[in-house]
Order: sequence, then C-alpha cells, then structure tokens
Amino acid sequence: MTISVRPLTVHIGAEVSGIDLRDPSDAEVKEIDDLLLEYLVLFFRDQDLSTDEHVAFGRRFGDLHLHSVAGAHPDHPEMIILENDERRPPNIDAWHSDVTMDVDPPMGSILRAVDVPAVGGDTIWASMYAAYDALPPAMQRMCRDLTAVHQYPESFRKGILRQEDGYRRLEEYDRVHRPVEHPVVRRHPVTGRYALFVNSTFTKYIKGAGRKEGAAILELLLDHIATRPEFQVRFKWEKNSVAFWDNRCTQHYAVADYFPQHRLMQRVTIAGDRPVG
Repeated sequence: MTISVRPLTVHIGAEVSGIDLRDPSDAEVKEIDDLLLEYLVLFFRDQDLSTDEHVAFGRRFGDLHLHSVAGAHPDHPEMIILENDERRPPNIDAWHSDVTMDVDPPMGSILRAVDVPAVGGDTIWASMYAAYDALPPAMQRMCRDLTAVHQYPESFRKGILRQEDGYRRLEEYDRVHRPVEHPVVRRHPVTGRYALFVNSTFTKYIKGAGRKEGAAILELLLDHIATRPEFQVRFKWEKNSVAFWDNRCTQHYAVADYFPQHRLMQRVTIAGDRPVG
C-alpha cells in the first residue's frame, strides 16, 4: 500500500492511511516527518502498537523526553500513561503545548488510544501559525518583541504532594524546575514560520510589560487562541487511533465530556530544542 493523506482543515490536521506504524521504512518515516511539518498534527487509525513498538516508533524521530510528573509505564519510563475514570477525573482540559516549562520544550508527541469511552473524549488541536497570522500586523510586531515566563502548573504541585514524602519532593522540584523565559512568538526551527508560543497551562506572565498591561496582553492572546474554531481541528478517538503532533506550533485540549467513563491513553514525547524568536 502507498501512504494516503486526507487533509481535515485548511490550517491543521490530516488523516494518514496506508502505513503500519509498527515497523515503518526509513522512507515512510521521512514522509511522515514531512507531512507533520505540512499539517502539524497527523491521525492514524487501526494501529495496534505494542508498548515496545510505540516507544521504538517515537525514537525514529529523535531522543525521547522524560516527563517529570506524569505517571510512567512500569517498563518504559519514556512512556506516560493517561488514565481517567470515576476515581481519576480528567484534569488536562485546558489549552496547552506540552511542558513549555522546560528550557527545551518537546518537539512533538505521539499519543495512542488504548481504551476509549463510548461517547466523548475527543481532543482538539489548534494551529499557532494560524493564530499568529490572524493577528493585526501591529500586534504581530509587538508580540515578536515580547518574552513570557513559563512555570509548572498547580496540577503538577498537587501530583507531587500526593507522592510519598511529597513536601521534600516538592522542595527538590522547585529547586530544579525554575521559571524559564520563552519568546511570545516562536520561529519554527525547520519551517521558519512564526507561531504564538503562550498557553493557559504553563505561561505565567509577560516579562517587563507591567503587571496590568502584561496580564491584558496575555489574556487577549489566550482568548484569541481558544475561541477561534478556524484555527482548530477536532479528532474523535477510536481504539488504536494514533495522533502525532508538532508541539512547536500547536496547542491541544483534551475534552473532558466523557467523565466518569474510562479512558486510557499512552504517549511518548520527542525531545526538542530551545525556542527562539
């Protein structure tokens, strides 16, 4: 079979078929890499990957990122487990790019649906290229000169405190994970395109803009990102569906409309580099 691509919107998202992710050829990996740059998030159906195969597929695109808080697979620290049900309510229903609190945020993530609810549980992605392009030129110029401070969210703090010896662990976490600065507008290291790089989960404030002024700018940008369906694509999960997204120029939102049903996802994340404006 040959790879077939069905774009889902003008700005973002494509379904890819005709490929088995368990053991793709080098040429297929190169084609996926090229398609990711073009469509920002790729969706694959009917991919019955083992944990080993999922991790191996992620490594075809670079070193894998180790999450500092999320629960990891017992045999693969590179893989995080996202499981929710009536005892574990979903808590990632907010717009975000993954782990922008890191000095070198991830390049991308590969998420597979292991068990999906009967209804609900979609994920939405948004193009930060489109979000930037839709700003007035004067706002674009201003944002390219701004820097934002990112830090871990309250949900991370709560997760650490639930661990054994949580207060000591939190002190150590605070010592290691200091606030980091990233440009409000990031230039993609491969395409060279500008993308907004602030999000509601990790971005705390705009540096040097004044408290009120900075808060107003950040609120405007976050509202701009979250409320424009034109920037977005929505994906309905099925068992063994896979999504692969470019974390450098997208944000995503895991819709929590399935609670208290069970939802189990597995994710590997590819290490990235420091954002530059």
